[in-house]
Amino acid sequence: MRDAVTSLIKNYDVTGRYLDRNAMDSLKAYYESGTARIAAAAIINANSPDIVRKAGIQLFEEIPELIRPGGNAYTTRRYSACLRDMDYYLRYASYALVAGDPDVLDERVLQGLRETYNSLGVPIGPTVRGIQIMKEMIKEMVTEAGINDPSFVDEPFDHMTRELSEISV
Repeated sequence: MRDAVTSLIKNYDVTGRYLDRNAMDSLKAYYESGTARIAAAAIINANSPDIVRKAGIQLFEEIPELIRPGGNAYTTRRYSACLRDMDYYLRYASYALVAGDPDVLDERVLQGLRETYNSLGVPIGPTVRGIQIMKEMIKEMVTEAGINDPSFVDEPFDHMTRELSEISV
């Protein structure tokens, strides 16, 4: 798993270039946002069961056919699997927040998920909506914790939804 610093250095090393102004600005932004990223990860860690539970409730209120007979979250086993997956996305999003780099999501979440969801016929739209609900909740919690600009929270969640949205089921 790489972080923003190792990814940036690797890119410059591959092309045989010195770090330029853009690289230095990226590094500066990464280090300046470090405390906020760690605070966001701590908020996620302390509240993950509640975040997943509330996001699930909101998702099933918005798309009730998921929990009706024939829906993808119908039966206790499927409902639990949905919440388990939401927790999985949330945990890896917290890693990506700290790292300042969404590569961990590609390596650990998205690559195998595409094939699994395609083979199981899991609907992507509700999955994407669940991830976005969690992002909205976390941004609100981070703002309530006194972090003025929670926009850094968007990156891992938007990366997952963008990548999952490209899957054709």
